[in-house]
Amino acid sequence: MNDLVLKGGRVIDPSQGLDRVTDIAFASGKVAAIGDGLSGNNTRDVSGKIVSPGLIDLHTHVYWGGTSLGVEAELLARSGGVTTFIDAGSAGPGNFHGFRKHVIETSPVRILPYLNVSFPGIFAFSKSVMVGESADMRLLDAREAVRVAREHKDLVLGVKVRVGKSASGDSGIMPLDIALDVAEETGLPMMAHLDSPPPSRHEVVSRLRPGDILTHCFRPFPNAPVQADGRVRDEILAARARGVIFDIGHGGGSFGFGTTRKMLAAGFLPDVISSDVHAISIEGPAFDLLTTMSKFLCLGLDLATVIKLATTNAAAAIKRPDLGTLKVGSVGEATVIDQASGTFDYADSIGEKLIGDKRLLSSGVVLAGRWWHPLPG
Repeated sequence: MNDLVLKGGRVIDPSQGLDRVTDIAFASGKVAAIGDGLSGNNTRDVSGKIVSPGLIDLHTHVYWGGTSLGVEAELLARSGGVTTFIDAGSAGPGNFHGFRKHVIETSPVRILPYLNVSFPGIFAFSKSVMVGESADMRLLDAREAVRVAREHKDLVLGVKVRVGKSASGDSGIMPLDIALDVAEETGLPMMAHLDSPPPSRHEVVSRLRPGDILTHCFRPFPNAPVQADGRVRDEILAARARGVIFDIGHGGGSFGFGTTRKMLAAGFLPDVISSDVHAISIEGPAFDLLTTMSKFLCLGLDLATVIKLATTNAAAAIKRPDLGTLKVGSVGEATVIDQASGTFDYADSIGEKLIGDKRLLSSGVVLAGRWWHPLPG
């Protein structure tokens, strides 16, 4: 007997090319069946809702209590429909063990981390105090980063580095070069943050290897990936051709509607949609992954593509094909989404407004094959 059946929802699973109204059953913590007329111990009518694979947010900061920018993954999972949080380098070699023991291992939702190359991780990120962890080269020790990455090789997805005027100050491109050394020594991919120059977009993108991730990929000028005339910059096209992964990483200052419109008009879609949700951006303009996905829906992407960029593609980016899918036998995770119609105000990271007619909202999630209500209680 199935443990749980979601009945009558619009099941959209890009990993199978599936988009139809039907039932989906879960048993023993896995997807058991997709089809009409399924029954189980617990059935829930999700008619009029969308059922997608469990959403994967490729860029978050969920070291709550251990860093100033951390938010609680459990609460965000309930409100935002995410079942896998990728932490983008909140912790470094000096505090990663605490992140693992006190947050990751106790979390009811999956957290998979990138290790920050800077020893303390992102240690001073708030509305009142902002110090880039890559600005002081004394905090970057490649040997320590390699040691901790190897010690936690069962968990660490890759190496994270933040460069730009805010994150690395006068250190420029040097932290990225150190992170590359660590990534090559450990055989791991790298995720690179880029804010305002220096360094330049070209310096960063030209160094990225196949499988490395450029987050904040649709950031506004300066360091935008597209020229004023709408042409995608040559180094961006070359990076995609060699297999660099382009991730949105909305955040508080890293996503522009103007850039996005130009990139989409040029036929350059991001590989992954992510929120970069943290203690500041959770209050806006990012809020959560579903809000970021809604913006792309309102900018003209179809629903199946938007879901693909937050499930199948995100899973591929972290080399976890067992996630982001509803194939029978796969991990029993799903997100139930309500697509609301109306008039909705959206903002990008520099204050440009967008009035949209669609909004994606969480109506619940399935974890380990069991219903997990989106709100406490």
